[in-house]
Amino acid sequence: METRAKYVPPQLRSTSRNESEEHSQLRKRVRGLLNRLSESNVEGITTEMSTIFQSIARSVGCQIMSEEILASCSRGPRGSEQYAAVFAALVSGLACLVGIDFGAKLLASLAKCFEDEYVKEDNLSLRNLTLLLSYLYIFGVCSSDLIYDFMMMLSLRLTEVDVSTILTILNCSGMRLRSDDPATMKSFILSIQNKVTELKAAAGDNQAKSRSKRMEFMLETVVDIKNNKKKTKEDTSQHTRIKKWLQKLRVESILLRGLKWSKLIDPDKKGQWWLSGDMVSTTDNIENVAKKIDRESSEAQKMLQLAAGQRMNTDARRAIFCIIMSGDDYIDAFEKLLRLDLQGKQDREIMRVLVECCLQEKVFNKYYCVLASKLCSHDKNHKFTLQYCIWDHYTELESMQLIRSMHLAKFVAEMVAAFTLSLAVVKKADLHDTTQLTSRKIMHFKIFFEAVFEYQDNVVWNVFKRIAGSDQYEPLRTGIKFFVERYVMGSDKPFAGKYKIAKKALKSVEEDIF
Repeated sequence: METRAKYVPPQLRSTSRNESEEHSQLRKRVRGLLNRLSESNVEGITTEMSTIFQSIARSVGCQIMSEEILASCSRGPRGSEQYAAVFAALVSGLACLVGIDFGAKLLASLAKCFEDEYVKEDNLSLRNLTLLLSYLYIFGVCSSDLIYDFMMMLSLRLTEVDVSTILTILNCSGMRLRSDDPATMKSFILSIQNKVTELKAAAGDNQAKSRSKRMEFMLETVVDIKNNKKKTKEDTSQHTRIKKWLQKLRVESILLRGLKWSKLIDPDKKGQWWLSGDMVSTTDNIENVAKKIDRESSEAQKMLQLAAGQRMNTDARRAIFCIIMSGDDYIDAFEKLLRLDLQGKQDREIMRVLVECCLQEKVFNKYYCVLASKLCSHDKNHKFTLQYCIWDHYTELESMQLIRSMHLAKFVAEMVAAFTLSLAVVKKADLHDTTQLTSRKIMHFKIFFEAVFEYQDNVVWNVFKRIAGSDQYEPLRTGIKFFVERYVMGSDKPFAGKYKIAKKALKSVEEDIF
């Protein structure tokens, strides 16, 4: 029996060829998860897919997952709203977990896919994609702006397919659209009524009769929605569990506002094109970069001028610098950093810029420590970058300004005490080698260990226990004991109790007294 090949949409066929084995395996894994997706397991599948996403490059993750989600959805059950709703919930949850850029890029892929299927007149695929778009709106990925703009675009052509697509949207989310923006709904209805009148006047009798039935039904639908008489398929009690789950993920933080359909299908999109509905580029001039960073920040221009004088000599570094320095808090800065469309290895600049900002401060600020920990917990690659960045700074201790050295010591102590990094980060310092311990290095690491010993007993215990037991850390343990006993304890021993805990922890393998 001949096995029928699985349908792959045209826009996906080129990507399925010439793909590395690693990416092919990832694609199969994602496809397997999507095949099992249902309303009952959407939370678990979303978590698994977010784990996969965070283990690979963001661009690869966005591409593979967007392609597989759209391929699965477009060829799904005929016009199944439940099927589209579950996929929309998955996309919304993923955007919450991995970043708003995923939702934006999937919407762009959806728009491209819709336009391709429109040319082919594949009504089943078009209906499924339209349902997915409607539920992405219902579940908070995009605002009503995009849906209204899409319907207005369809109303300008108003072919049979356009009428069918508009009806699908109105039946699925019409009352929600009316509730969110009744004024725009009224304008849309007036516009479409005028267009229908024009078409009737221009068409022949037979064509007018053929079109008339479909269009009259659509007109009745929109008027009923306008007058709050339409009983749409929307059910406020439906998908209640999914909506509560998305609320816990703070879905309101990933809402994309001001998007236009023309922007989604624009092949020349660059940078953070989804921000505030205006096209932006990572190579914009200073004024546009300032707007891209934060349109509501009056300090953006000053930040860019400051960045120019602080070794922020690329567009990426300047953008990162402005976000870090202008963030309302560490969460605000973290979320904005995730939205940056950094290419290739540019994401490594985040940690390097962050550490540089910390060292440039006149007074040590723990804000940078909390932000660094948040970034490292989100993506382990930031942790590796941070470690190498610290090691690079260790090579400059001899010539480093005193204030920078003090800030670096306190920063690393905070990272170690927060368990973002382990004490192994100081292994490059060769603390047991007296020939390498200059006065500047001694001062630096004395400040570091004193800062660690300032923490509570249980923190000190766990910090030192992390390097206990393993043979590879034996030289490090020896060096730490040598350095602390010789340079930190001294004649005055305010940290004697903490060091006693540290020594016991270094000898411990299984014991946990705290």
